[in-house]
Amino acid sequence: MMDLKIFDRMESEVRGYVRSFPVIFKQARGSVLIDEDNKEYIDFFSGAGTLNYGHNNPILKSKLIEYLDTDGLVHGLDMATSAKKYFLETVDRVLFKPRKWQYTLQFTGPTGTNAVEAALKLARQVKGRQNIISFTHGFHGVSGGSLAVTANSKFRNAAGVALGNTSFMPFDGYFGPDANTMDYLERMLDDSSSGIDHPAAVIVETVQGEGGVNVATWRWLKDLEKLCRQHDMLLIVDDIQVGCGRTGSFFSFESAGIQPDIITLSKSLSGFGLPMSLVLIKPELDIWKPGAHSGTFRGNNLAFVTAAQALESYWRDGAFANDTRRKERLVRDWLENLVHSYPMAGMSVRGRGLIQGLVTPGDDDIAARIAKKAFEHGVVIETSGANDEVLKVLPALTIEDDLLLRGLEIIERSVGEVLAGKGVSAHVLKFGGQAR
Repeated sequence: MMDLKIFDRMESEVRGYVRSFPVIFKQARGSVLIDEDNKEYIDFFSGAGTLNYGHNNPILKSKLIEYLDTDGLVHGLDMATSAKKYFLETVDRVLFKPRKWQYTLQFTGPTGTNAVEAALKLARQVKGRQNIISFTHGFHGVSGGSLAVTANSKFRNAAGVALGNTSFMPFDGYFGPDANTMDYLERMLDDSSSGIDHPAAVIVETVQGEGGVNVATWRWLKDLEKLCRQHDMLLIVDDIQVGCGRTGSFFSFESAGIQPDIITLSKSLSGFGLPMSLVLIKPELDIWKPGAHSGTFRGNNLAFVTAAQALESYWRDGAFANDTRRKERLVRDWLENLVHSYPMAGMSVRGRGLIQGLVTPGDDDIAARIAKKAFEHGVVIETSGANDEVLKVLPALTIEDDLLLRGLEIIERSVGEVLAGKGVSAHVLKFGGQAR
């Protein structure tokens, strides 16, 4: 047992992940974490989506060390630097020009909620209205404005102040597969007596990571964009957790064929776990006055260096995206077979790309028990959803196949052990030509 007393004595009770993973990690390489007892863990957590390219990615690390060795500027506020210049050029060349996009980039404070705050603030200025449409189970951050558009009661109850200027609408599938929630939203917007103040914008995640790996269909997203145009609302896509390649394409919404007015990015944007967040704004909406939205750490030049290198190394063609989709099929097939192995357990699978959720009945802490058992066996994985009922499989996009399969085997073993304790046994199924 490792000595965690210093954390208990000196760190706030607000600490969270150390309670789920009660060891002291000392090293990390790729998709492996190593604790102070030299025990190795396969990482199916990826820093809550921050480490899409793994820990200490050697390609990014070498570029970072090279930059530091030449005394490159580290902190720059919003001054012009060579690192920022190269990042802007790389974004334009790798992301925008192939897509024929035009966006202005706003560098905000270092974390995702800073990007959301800026996006909401700008949308309200552009439209001259206060109300924002957000969705059930959505998560957008825990600072004031971001928290107001976050649905989870655990976070909302900690605010200490009233959270207003937001109208929550049902996300895709909220009432089940046969109900079109976009019809509901359209009716509320069309009815002048619905009680909905005319919104300035809609903010949405295409896949709700913290909300339980709830996936919006392409049709639903297309209809949402259409409603935004019809009702003079801006469309903000929060791509903080499921962007940067998590769903296959760099932006999670690309296959829907939509063009958001504002996009928020963070987490894996730097590619190396360095703090960085960004708002992409259609140029005609960039009505900020100079200095009107600020932040001391919006110029993390180390993050610019690794972010640019990540784009150069992984996104100049479609090979990396195709490999992510290949791994998606592997993970999805494994989880689907696992579900069918325990037909009485009431489990299901949902997700897109390399964010996949094993959904369990939410009344018995099954997902949390599986996550705990998996950690004992050497896999770091978290749960999500309103009742932590979803085991969230979130490996690095760069994870090697053998590690990915080993991690899935541990998940399967952990599911079997937890369900055996409930008297649920497995059927023997065939997977890849082998009995499992």
